[in-house]
Amino acid sequence: MAKQAVVLVSGGLDSATTLAMAREQGFICHALSFDYGQRHRVELEAARRVASALGAVEHRVMVLDIGWMGGSALTDTRLEVPTVQSAGIPITYVPARNTIFLAVALGWAEVLKAHDLFIGANAVDYSGYPDCRPEFMSAFERLANLATRDGVQGKEFRLHAPLLHLNKAEIITAGSRLGVDFGQTISCYNPDPDGRACGQCDSCRLRARGFAAAGVPDPTRYWHK
Repeated sequence: MAKQAVVLVSGGLDSATTLAMAREQGFICHALSFDYGQRHRVELEAARRVASALGAVEHRVMVLDIGWMGGSALTDTRLEVPTVQSAGIPITYVPARNTIFLAVALGWAEVLKAHDLFIGANAVDYSGYPDCRPEFMSAFERLANLATRDGVQGKEFRLHAPLLHLNKAEIITAGSRLGVDFGQTISCYNPDPDGRACGQCDSCRLRARGFAAAGVPDPTRYWHK
């Protein structure tokens, strides 16, 4: 019997590659995205394209507005998305985002009787977010097995973060091998309404360097260049 998994899909190249990896491993994939008050909501259209192209059996978009909290340039339009790299955790960090998203994914997974969760977190070429670190992934997996009925009854949950120790070039190479169309993805924190990337934010810079290092043509459409 094929295994089921819940896969977080943002519309970016990391989550697209993660979904392709989960499919390659034989999982029946249920894709989950969030409309959380992000300024770059065009990523949800990319998530729909990715989920369809990579064979998710369903794709849910949950409206969960955490933007009212403020504190992040991704949800508070009064804050500017930085165009230069800063020291420490950048202002594009969204408070507790991965904790919240994975908690929702865990609840849905338990209802589906799916005991595998996939997230495209990366701790090599990333912006320094604390909820993308290996320590966080291990801690959340322990929480999942402590806080759920299935967990305490011995039906173990597993949190997969297959990109955690890969750099962007390695992620792009892996995705290309699995047939990911990166032209369907968007990674920008400050795109225009048509989904064209700014080319200046931290996420755009990491993405562009990754394509260059992988020797793969960059299909990103830019509005600023």
